[in-house]
Amino acid sequence: MTYCLGIVTRHGLVMAADSRTNAGVDYISTYQKLFNFSAPGDRVILLCSSGNLSITQSVLNVLEQDLRQREAENLHSTATLYDTARYVGNKMRQIQQQERGWLEKDGIDSKCTLLLGGQIQGEASPSLFMIYSQGNFIQATTETPFLQIGETKYGKPILDRTLSYETALADAAKVALLSIDSTMKSNISVGPPIDLVLYEANRLSIQHQVRLRSGDPYLLKMRQLWEIALRGAFEQMPSLDWDRYK
Repeated sequence: MTYCLGIVTRHGLVMAADSRTNAGVDYISTYQKLFNFSAPGDRVILLCSSGNLSITQSVLNVLEQDLRQREAENLHSTATLYDTARYVGNKMRQIQQQERGWLEKDGIDSKCTLLLGGQIQGEASPSLFMIYSQGNFIQATTETPFLQIGETKYGKPILDRTLSYETALADAAKVALLSIDSTMKSNISVGPPIDLVLYEANRLSIQHQVRLRSGDPYLLKMRQLWEIALRGAFEQMPSLDWDRYK
């Protein structure tokens, strides 16, 4: 399992991913799931992957191959991020058509999902897309400025309660890490290292990226403060007036 998310605001884009994969409790590995295909000065292209590892690795390899061979259509030739999502979706569809039947013969789930975030020169603002196994996709909006893939349920409540399209980028980065930490707390199949990228709108280059490993002082401090804050909020909640409902 994995957990990746993207947050797009008026001020830019934040993308984050854990690095744990597992095929049972006795086979846990670490694989990078957040990838940077940017061409600084022209475009920022970030991809996060979730689902069948062999499929997502094949898609990423094909994307890299198109870049190396300078194919007519590649991640650096598309005119808009929407066009990029269509191009990546087509590659996903091609790989699925090639591999799905063989995987399903052995009962292996071939489904996978990608997050695509970034901005291309000439676009007014960054965009964020979720690309499905079938190659189709959806886009984050000002009303719902985040998208998640993988083990999403534990990290969603804090996003719903705190995020808006007006959220500052530094705050969006904090929320992203809290969302991942909440997921790690409840599901051992999600774990560090955590890759985090912050992109400021219209810069066309990445400003900040970091990999936070297990035991990182910031992660430990953040978890401690968050748990204290939650416990304090819980203790301030009034008890239910049972007599009122008699």
